[in-house]
Amino acid sequence: MQILYSRCCGLDVHKASISACILVYQDGGEPEVRRRTFSTFTQDLIRLKMWLTSSKVSQVALESTGVYGKPVWNILEHGSLQLMLVNPQHFHAIPGCKTDPKDSRWLAELLSYGLLRPSFVPPQPIREWRDLTRYRVHLKQDRNRIHNRIHKVLEDANIKLDCVATDILGVSGRRMIDGIVEGRYSAEWLADRARSRLREKLPSLRLALRGRVTDHHRLLLRELWGTWMRWTPRSDVWNKRS
Repeated sequence: MQILYSRCCGLDVHKASISACILVYQDGGEPEVRRRTFSTFTQDLIRLKMWLTSSKVSQVALESTGVYGKPVWNILEHGSLQLMLVNPQHFHAIPGCKTDPKDSRWLAELLSYGLLRPSFVPPQPIREWRDLTRYRVHLKQDRNRIHNRIHKVLEDANIKLDCVATDILGVSGRRMIDGIVEGRYSAEWLADRARSRLREKLPSLRLALRGRVTDHHRLLLRELWGTWMRWTPRSDVWNKRS
C-alpha cells in the first residue's frame, strides 16, 4: 500500500497518561519507531507538542475518548499539526494487530496509509456554544423533574391544583405553594391568592386546595421549591414575582 504520510503520530489517550508513537518512513523500508509516554498534565501536553514539532510530524491521530481527549486536542490544535479525531467504532473495526499496548502504533500505521476516517470537530467557538446549549438543556431537564416532583407532593397531599390551574408554578400557583409552605391550611385563603383570569375559578380552587397537608409535605415542598428557584432564570423568577 502507498504511504500517504511519511511522518505521522498516533496518540493513545488515557485519563492520566498518553502513549505516543511516531512513525518515520524513509526509502520505502521499515519505518523508524519513536515512542514516548507523557502525563496528561498541561506541562507534559506542551512537551508532547514540542516533541511532535521537533520531530517534524505533519499528521496526528487520536482516538475519541470523550472528555479525556479534549484537553489534548485543545493544546495540539494551535500550530502546524494536522489533527484527526478517530471514532473508536471505526478504528476498532479495522482488522489488524489491535491490542492495548500497540494502540498508538496501530493508529499511526493506519494514519500513514490513509485508512482512518476523521470525525468532525467544530471550531473552538462552536464547541463553546455547544457546551453552553447542552448545559442549558440539562438545566431545563432537571427543572422539569423538580416540577414533576412538586406536582407529585401536591397530589400526595390531595391538593388538586393542576385540575384547575394550567401551570401549577405560574404566578398564582407560586403564591399558593408559598402559602402552603408557610403553613397556611385555609383553602379560602389559598384560593384568594389567585391572580388574573384564575380568579374566575375561585369556587373550583377552594375545592382543589382543600387537602391534607402534613409537616412532611411542607418540608418536601420547601426543599423542592428552593431547588427549582435556583435552576430558574432570573428573568423568569422576576416575571413570576410580579
